[in-house]
Amino acid sequence: MGTDEDFRARVRSWLAENLRGEFAGLRGRGGPGREHEAFEERLAWERHLAAAGWNCLGWPVEHGGMGATLDQQVIFHEEYAKADAPAKVSHLGQELLGPTLIAFGTPEQQRRFLPRIRAVDELWCQGYSEPGAGSDLAAVSTTARLDGDEWVVTGQKVWTSLAHVADWCFVIARTEPGTQRHHGLSYLLVPMRQPGVEVRPITQLTGTSEFNEVFFDGARTPKDLVVGEPGDGWRVALGTLAFERGVATLGQQIGFRRELEALTELAKRTGAAADASIRNGIAQARIELDVMRAHALRTLGESSTGTAEVAKLLWANWHRGLGELAMRVRGAASLTTDDSDDLDDWQRLYLFSRADTIYGGSNEIQRNIIAERVLGLPREARG
Repeated sequence: MGTDEDFRARVRSWLAENLRGEFAGLRGRGGPGREHEAFEERLAWERHLAAAGWNCLGWPVEHGGMGATLDQQVIFHEEYAKADAPAKVSHLGQELLGPTLIAFGTPEQQRRFLPRIRAVDELWCQGYSEPGAGSDLAAVSTTARLDGDEWVVTGQKVWTSLAHVADWCFVIARTEPGTQRHHGLSYLLVPMRQPGVEVRPITQLTGTSEFNEVFFDGARTPKDLVVGEPGDGWRVALGTLAFERGVATLGQQIGFRRELEALTELAKRTGAAADASIRNGIAQARIELDVMRAHALRTLGESSTGTAEVAKLLWANWHRGLGELAMRVRGAASLTTDDSDDLDDWQRLYLFSRADTIYGGSNEIQRNIIAERVLGLPREARG
């Protein structure tokens, strides 16, 4: 691949040459709170990426990836963000399930699913959270029982991002009756387009519905589509979570910086920057973003307990704070919409970023993990 700078030049050149024509209008489209934007066009873009070999960069070559180094993956995500390329629609398959199957799946599962994930021919969603088990994964009550050569799945999942467009779901279910907490769980691959699966959109504060409730009522999946051994789902699920906060966070921070720069310009243009508290808020946000990047670079590639949790707390709180700062900059105008009643970008940022400290593991759960597993404090009492 040459040097890292050669690789950066290749990525930058390819994006510049290809974010044109039919794809030119996709710049900046999609992402959290905006997954409804240009979905089919973004899907076509991502298949275009795949055809050119720019998907699944970190996967080993033998599994269809590029075998890119950690530094090269960082470079790609940074250049992708700098180009304002559209948010990907297959993140869950490429960044979470794919690496999980590479680490824990059987050769048959790898041959069946990895090529379709890489080509963006099948989309995935994540069946973890439940009404009574949000960030507490070990409390899931969805069950699966063997009926001949198939698992029969019954239960409810919630906050399931992109379930309404997904072909498959990786589901944590209790397969050993009478077990509690992390014992007796299995990690199943379940087709979404079948009788026994109902998807109900959840309307968000933004008025859109990118996440859903999913009801499994006797849904079926083949016996051999359990990843790892039956009852070993907790270990596999933790493996997936470890992949969730990888090198893409550095690309995410470039998007954050773009938002901060736009807000700074807005404050100058409207005169809001004359308020010392707003100037201080912008300066503080800039410092915190620099700290966040320094932490991400320092811990890149680390797998020690607490690293991912600290990173999640940093970016989630920062982004929620940026939304609040945006409302202060806009003042009274933040409370109104135009004649179409559509939210502007700042209102959407403020409303959706309220969820940043909840999804992907709530702040409370992250702090509990850091307290108990890193600092060695007494475990929280559980009812």
